[in-house]
Amino acid sequence: MKKRLGVGIVGAGFVSRFHVRSWVGVRDADVLGVCSRSIEKAEAVAKLARDLDVGEAKAYRTVTEMVKAPGIDAIWICVPNFARLSVMEEIAAAGKGKIVGIACEKPLGRNVKEAKRMVDLAPGFLHAYLENDLFMPPVVRGKDALWRRGATSCGRPYLARAAEEHGGPHEPWFWSGKQQGGGVLSDMMCHSIEAARFLLTDPAKGRDSLKPRTVNCDLATLKWSRPEYAAKLRAMSRGAVDYAKAPAEDFARASVAWETDDGLPVVTEATTSWCFVGPGLRLSFEVMGPEYYMQGNSLTSHLDVFFSREVKSGTGEDLVEKQTAETGLMPVVTNEEMEYGYVDENRHVVQRFLSGKPPMETFHDGLEVSRLLMALYMSAERNERLAWPPAGLDEFIPAVQREAYSTKDVFKGR
Repeated sequence: MKKRLGVGIVGAGFVSRFHVRSWVGVRDADVLGVCSRSIEKAEAVAKLARDLDVGEAKAYRTVTEMVKAPGIDAIWICVPNFARLSVMEEIAAAGKGKIVGIACEKPLGRNVKEAKRMVDLAPGFLHAYLENDLFMPPVVRGKDALWRRGATSCGRPYLARAAEEHGGPHEPWFWSGKQQGGGVLSDMMCHSIEAARFLLTDPAKGRDSLKPRTVNCDLATLKWSRPEYAAKLRAMSRGAVDYAKAPAEDFARASVAWETDDGLPVVTEATTSWCFVGPGLRLSFEVMGPEYYMQGNSLTSHLDVFFSREVKSGTGEDLVEKQTAETGLMPVVTNEEMEYGYVDENRHVVQRFLSGKPPMETFHDGLEVSRLLMALYMSAERNERLAWPPAGLDEFIPAVQREAYSTKDVFKGR
């Protein structure tokens, strides 16, 4: 195998920039290409890579052009949800025999059918499902401490909670149930439900050591369907998003009951929200066992700054992702790419691709997450706890993706 990996990134938006910035901590790989429908955006992200000295990146207009470019060995798919499958199809058609590996951002598909198609196109490539929460230092270190000290002495943990909350996405397509595949459940529950599952999984065993038994979910549009906020969202998106006519959920709460391979019950709980009003993005984790407990919160920072009302400055996200204020006492996440797991995630995937081994999370894991998400949407629409696996899961399309979701149906089922 090669000693260095040449990487091309498809997409030039928010998450692509996160990946490029994380490359400062990634060894044995260079960012050599960026592809986007907007050549101007591709040029800007490629310049970022060059400025950070993480690769002599060039901008490309098409996926095929970048895949066939000399030096490109692996592709990171970071385009919006609605474009991922078409990008994967283009890579599969142009990259067989040349591309070593493909890494795809979450979620793998907007529904099970799309996720299965991604898996079907993957043979012939190493593939990675990019779930950065599993590489967050608090998650990795917390899991290691609990299982190495607590579980070996007093028995395995039995309850994990994970939450991801902020005030709303960056781009209009995120807010669109049709384009994104849902609302906050599709956007962020993929993180929380997989992180909670990971924390309860024995580190010496695979994900199949936990079997889902039942799923239950509630969802609602608590903030952004209110007339004043629907109007604000229309203005923010320049009319592209109208939650008075086609809302998506901005709050979701889910629980999954699992059975371990030795017959014990364990539970994961996850909460996600686009209506959290606080300093910015908040990621939190809890695990409970017979005689031990762990907790982590990304806003419990090592650094805080205070600005009085006399300080005048423009809005931005220079202190924390999804920042909502510029005055008062503010937590500062000093290295977001490291804190949120992007550095260790990309280092891991690069090392696995170079060694010819599957990464910790593959497209198969992404497919399992998609199945859980669709089952949770099904549970919320029926307003009942469902036994696993519910019938019709592979063909199910959530009401919010079909633009048939109504805020009036939330607490009475459909």
